[in-house]
Amino acid sequence: MTIGLEGGATLAATGIVDVASERSRTVGSAGRHYFNAAGAGLMSDDVVEAMVTHLRLEQRVGGYEAATRRADDLADVYEAAATLLGASAHEIACFDSATTALRSLFDALRLEEGDTVIAPRSSYVSQALRLLALKRYSGVKLEVIPTDATGAMDLQALDDALAAAPGRSVISAVHIPTSSGLVEPVAQISALGRRFGAITVLDATQSVGHLDIDVSALDIDALVTTGRKYLRGPRGTGLAYVRSGMLDGLGGWAPDVRGSVWTSAEEWTMDAGARQLETWESSVAARLGLGVALNEALARGQAATEAHLVGFGARLREGLAAIDGVELADPPASPSGLVTFTVRGIAGKQVSTLLREARIDSIAVPASHAQWDLGARGIASVVRVSPHVYNDDADAAALLERVADIARAGGVR
Repeated sequence: MTIGLEGGATLAATGIVDVASERSRTVGSAGRHYFNAAGAGLMSDDVVEAMVTHLRLEQRVGGYEAATRRADDLADVYEAAATLLGASAHEIACFDSATTALRSLFDALRLEEGDTVIAPRSSYVSQALRLLALKRYSGVKLEVIPTDATGAMDLQALDDALAAAPGRSVISAVHIPTSSGLVEPVAQISALGRRFGAITVLDATQSVGHLDIDVSALDIDALVTTGRKYLRGPRGTGLAYVRSGMLDGLGGWAPDVRGSVWTSAEEWTMDAGARQLETWESSVAARLGLGVALNEALARGQAATEAHLVGFGARLREGLAAIDGVELADPPASPSGLVTFTVRGIAGKQVSTLLREARIDSIAVPASHAQWDLGARGIASVVRVSPHVYNDDADAAALLERVADIARAGGVR
């Protein structure tokens, strides 16, 4: 089964992305059909080489001396991230994960009883649990906004929630969730937040490196993302964008030598930018690998990457929908490269296992990772496939053929 584009062209021949070149620089794309970029994208050979080279330097000269020698390259990580997001370098902070970045941001906001956090049903488990903990232990009011007919956040319900909030309001927004290919209307969400004086913090873990993002156009106050997914960086890396001035007057929740200077016995000053949220210790090798991945994303072009991934996702949905016994689990507002589906009578984990046995990598997302979404829809689990620029027509054909075999056999090995 071949997935084609309009006029019979194939994905690899569109000229949007040079898939053959991406595959040649990605050793993990050989011998497997890898569809788990939304979990951990395949790193390029150059990303891995940058990390290994630095570790060897640390082995020879020590970690501190090695970091000193790579100071310019480390600074470039902030510049590259800022360029990718349409921000300034001082608005970028580096973390070990998006979860740590989100926790640091919410800690810095110092929410308390009388404040309100507003979240979509598309919230990821780590994000949702953080908000539930704020409600339970800090007395923060939590409003989970229902969805509209498209499956996205209901903007009228958001308007009503913001209007009724008695104190400070923070919108804990999501761009693309872990549980479907939904793309939330972030610009409209943040515009409503701006009208009511709310802060908008965006979970962009599934969209940075996937969609073409400009934080100014989205008009958000902060964004968190991970390096390991669509950016194709290493695990243990993450980024945050924090709008200039957002943290003014709040002081540091957990000041650290990385972003603060101890000036006298009981006084200290803090970095004026996002780096006031960072801590000193990190994997320098991993951060340098992330820098290479960011520059590769810039060189490829995010508009081209988005067009490729969105087109690939649309054609996967078309192919899956044509298989008897397969049902797409994505809501209508899902113009992304992330695709979710179920196979009648077979648990998502079993489907993913059967695909893996055929050297096709996917993942099963259980309701426990998205209770406000999958749990609310009564779906125990979905199979999620997420292509990237190294996937070609042969990958798509292998996936669709194997899913058809699984559906036809009812999961029997």
